[in-house]
Amino acid sequence: MLMGETNEDIRGGMGPAKKKPKQEKKKILLRLDPALHEQLRLWAERDFRSLNSQIEFILKKSLKGKED
Repeated sequence: MLMGETNEDIRGGMGPAKKKPKQEKKKILLRLDPALHEQLRLWAERDFRSLNSQIEFILKKSLKGKED
């Protein structure tokens, strides 16, 4: 960004960026083997994600291309 340049200038005058409205996430209780929990926690840590985000990432990845 140049001195005096605004975000709107960079976007080409398209106005403020619109964000999607947040959808409330569904809550579930998930029971995991402690060893599996630890493996997932370490994997999430390496990927700079929370454990919850990591599990969601893995589930989404496993469902890609499986839409009926």
